[in-house]
Amino acid sequence: MTALFHLFIYQPVYNTIIFVYTLLPWQDFGLAIIITTILLKLLLYPLSQKQIETQRTMQTIQPKIKALQKKYKDNKEALAKETMALYKKEKINPMAGCLPLIFQIIFLLAIYQVILNISQNQFQVVTSDLYTFVHAPIVIQQFFLTLIDLAKPNILLAALAAGALYYQTKMMMPVVDLKEQTSTEPDFSSIMTKQMLYIGPGLTLIFGATLPSGLALYWVTSTLITIYQQKNKPKTSPATS
Repeated sequence: MTALFHLFIYQPVYNTIIFVYTLLPWQDFGLAIIITTILLKLLLYPLSQKQIETQRTMQTIQPKIKALQKKYKDNKEALAKETMALYKKEKINPMAGCLPLIFQIIFLLAIYQVILNISQNQFQVVTSDLYTFVHAPIVIQQFFLTLIDLAKPNILLAALAAGALYYQTKMMMPVVDLKEQTSTEPDFSSIMTKQMLYIGPGLTLIFGATLPSGLALYWVTSTLITIYQQKNKPKTSPATS
């Protein structure tokens, strides 16, 4: 961990989890992780919404992009130029979806470090990392709902995390016109999307089944919130071919 990461990311997340844990009438580390995840998602809400809007808009212009790919299939330079012109016309920034993902990865690493360090420290709080206004419990109860040991892997939580990510990824996939399936030209965007539909959940299942289950609990909570955002965001009108 670099000094900046520790100071500006790790410590705020660490203190938030401990602070939430001490406020709970029944001290449950799993509930503290869930509440902290909700707080983080609220903090990143504007970025997440921008990412969802960008993804949806990208779906609506897929027919136009495919038309450009067909028209300029032998001219890569012209294809790139016309594609960027289309993005500008539709007011799309393809990189807008990357920033929320970067933040999510950073906070994922932070929560992973928090859970791992607390587990390795026998669920005792490192007071040197606490802010002065955060009360330190003597020992953190490592169980979620008195059943799941968050210091150990849990295949059920890992499967839930993988399933939630699969569903969330499936939601964002464009509906493919049957006429377009007859095309012999490879659609690399669709190929990559379909691969991510299985690669992401697969990796989540593997890591979730081998790492402390507190991390899988974070994944489940974070993904369910994202699904809720996607379901409750007004959809843009589909593009016409």
